[in-house]
Amino acid sequence: MFILPLLVLSALAEAVSVGQRRRVVRSFNVHRNKSSDTTPLQVGNGNFAFGADVTGLQTFKPYAIMSTWGWHNFSLPTTPGQTSVDDYRGMQLWTHGRLVTYEMQNPAENDITNWLRENPHRLNLASVGFAFGCPNLSSSFVYHGSTVKVETWADPGSDTIAVNVHSKLLKRGLGIFFDFPSPDNEKFNAPFVGHFNLTSRHSTALERLSSNTARIQHILDETTYYTHVAWDGPGRIEGPTEGTHRYTFATSQSNVQLVIIFSPTPNLPTSTTYARVVSASCKWWEAFWSSGAFIDLSAVQDPRARDLQRRIILSQYLVAESGLVNNGWHGKFHLEMTLWHTLPFARWNHFPLLWRSQPAMHRQFLPSSVARARKQGYRGACWGKMTDPSGRSAPGDINALLIWQQPHPMYFAETEYRSFPNASTLARWDDILTATADFMASYAFWNASTGVYDLGPPMYPVSENTDPNATVNPTFELAYWRFGLDVAARWKTRQGKPVPAEWLAVRDRLAPLPVVDGTYAVYEGIPDMWTSNATTNDHPAMAGIFGLLPPPPPASGPPPDGAVLRKTAAKIRELWALEDSYGWDFAMLAMNSLRLGDPEQAVEYLLHPIFQFDDAGYPVGGSRVPTPYFPNSASLLIATAMMAGGWDGSPGKTGHWPSEWEKDVRVEGFMPAL
Repeated sequence: MFILPLLVLSALAEAVSVGQRRRVVRSFNVHRNKSSDTTPLQVGNGNFAFGADVTGLQTFKPYAIMSTWGWHNFSLPTTPGQTSVDDYRGMQLWTHGRLVTYEMQNPAENDITNWLRENPHRLNLASVGFAFGCPNLSSSFVYHGSTVKVETWADPGSDTIAVNVHSKLLKRGLGIFFDFPSPDNEKFNAPFVGHFNLTSRHSTALERLSSNTARIQHILDETTYYTHVAWDGPGRIEGPTEGTHRYTFATSQSNVQLVIIFSPTPNLPTSTTYARVVSASCKWWEAFWSSGAFIDLSAVQDPRARDLQRRIILSQYLVAESGLVNNGWHGKFHLEMTLWHTLPFARWNHFPLLWRSQPAMHRQFLPSSVARARKQGYRGACWGKMTDPSGRSAPGDINALLIWQQPHPMYFAETEYRSFPNASTLARWDDILTATADFMASYAFWNASTGVYDLGPPMYPVSENTDPNATVNPTFELAYWRFGLDVAARWKTRQGKPVPAEWLAVRDRLAPLPVVDGTYAVYEGIPDMWTSNATTNDHPAMAGIFGLLPPPPPASGPPPDGAVLRKTAAKIRELWALEDSYGWDFAMLAMNSLRLGDPEQAVEYLLHPIFQFDDAGYPVGGSRVPTPYFPNSASLLIATAMMAGGWDGSPGKTGHWPSEWEKDVRVEGFMPAL
C-alpha cells in the first residue's frame, strides 16, 4: 500500500495549530492500494511536480516529472519556404471591410503551421523507480516477506524530490533506476509523456562527482538539462544499460536517503539535503493549511456535504502543488483557462500563490500581445489563446478567433484590489489594463445601421462550436466586454487619471444582450435556439453573465433581466447536453444558481454525476479533454468561495447554502465575490 499525499498531509497536520482545520484536512488523506491507470499521486510546488505510482516512485507506471522550464523543440521542417518561424504568415480574413491577418491553419504553409502548433512542448524530465533483481513483486509491496517503505517529498522552493527508502532488500539487489525518455508531440498523451524506446533520438551521459553525488546530462536536439543525485552512505550509480538511457543506483545499506534535483544548468546545489527538503515541505504545507480561507462542512448531517468537503480539500491540494501531470495540448498555456486556474488563490486568500503568475504572466506576454494587435490593425494588446513561454500563439482557427480571454486581466485586478485597495495594486496592473482596454475598444465595430458597437464576426464564443463567420454579439462576451471596460475606466478614476473617451463610448453603446423567446441566446441571430442539438451543447456560457460576472453598476449599463435569467437557467437545466460539457460548466452553473437564490441547485451542480473526481481528487476530463482537467478543480473552488463569502450586495454565507446546512457550516477568511 502506498499513501500520498498522506505523507505530506499527516506531517503537516500534526503541526497545524488550528485543530479543526487539522482534523478536516487529515480526514481526506488519500490511500491507494494499487496504481491508477489514469492519474498519479503527486508531490510538487506549482512549478515542479513528481507523479508517483503505488510504490511511491514510478516503478510500474511511467508518470511524469515536469517543470515550468522543461520545454523542447523538434527540428524545423525542411519543406522549401517553410524552414523558419518567419515563413509562417497565417491567414487573412475579411473583417468589417478590411483584410485582417489571423494566426490560423494555412494550407499553403501546412508543415510550418503544424510545427508551430506542436512546438515547443513540455518535457517529461525522467522516470525514477525501483529496479528489481527478481520478478514477482506484488502490489502490496512485500517481496519475499520483506517490506519496502518509501517516503517521497517535493521541495517547495526548487525542482527537487527527496526519497527515503527503508528495506533489507536494498542489500540484496533492490536498486533505484533513472530513465530518460524521448519527447513526443502528441496532443493528448495522457497519462504518460514521452517515449522510452526511441533511444537513438537523444543522448545521456553520467558524471560521478564524488562518492555520494552524480550528475546525468540529457541532450535532446537543442535542449539540455541535468539530473543531480545525492545520497547518504555507500552507493553508486551505474549505466546506462545497453540500448537504453536507464541508470541504476545501488547501495549496501538497508536505508538510503536520496535527493534528486532537476536543473537546466550543470551547477549542483550544495545545501540541499533530505532533512532540509522534508522540513521545508512540512513548514510550507503547515502554513498553507493554517492560513487562507477555510470551509468546514464536517458538522453538516447531509451526506452530500462530506463529498463536497472532500472535493474542496483535495482540489486545494492539487491546485496548489500540481498541474504538471501530462502533456495535453502539447503542454501549452490556454489563456482563457487562466481565470479558472489561478483565481482560486485570490478567492481563498492565498495571494502569494496568485502572484507567482499574476500579473507576471500577462506582463511576460505583453510585448507579443501588443505586436499581435498591431499586426491585425488594432491598438493595445490582443492576448493569445494557446501559447508558450515566448508568447507566440499556436496556429488554429479557435486559437485565433476566441476572444473571451481578453478581459481576464480586469477580473484579476479588480479581485486583488478589493483585498489590497492601494496605490501599489493600481500601479501593478495599470499598463496591462490600459493595453487590454485599448484593444477591446478598438476591436468593437461601430455598426452605423444599428447604432451600436458589435463584437464579431469572425469570432468564436466561449462554446467554440458555432460558425465563426456568423457569430456576432455573443451574450457572454458582450457582458464581459462591458465589465472589462468598466473596470479599466474605474482603474483610471482611482488614480486620478483621465478615462479614454473611446472606452466609455464602447462600454455604453455595446449591442444589447441577445434574447430569444425570453431567454439569453448564445449569440445574436442564432438559428433554432433551444430546438437544435447544435445550440444546446458545449459551454452554456449565458449562465456566466450572472454568476461568474456580477451585474454592471448602474452607471455603466442596465443589469440583466431577472425573468430572462431565470428562464435561461431553467432551459439549461431542461435541455442542455451536460453529458457533452466540460467540467467547469457545472461550477459556472452553480454560481448562476447562487445569484438566482437557489443554493440547493448549486450543490446539485457541484455534485452532478458527470462532474466527477477520482479517488485522489483529480477531476475527470471525459471524452473531450484529458484527465486530469484542472479547470474543474479550480472552478469548484471559485464556486464554493462564493457560497462561503457571498458577493457584493449579498455578503457572508447566509442564504448561500442549502437551508438545512446553514446552522452547521463554518467558514472564515473569505471576501465577497465581485
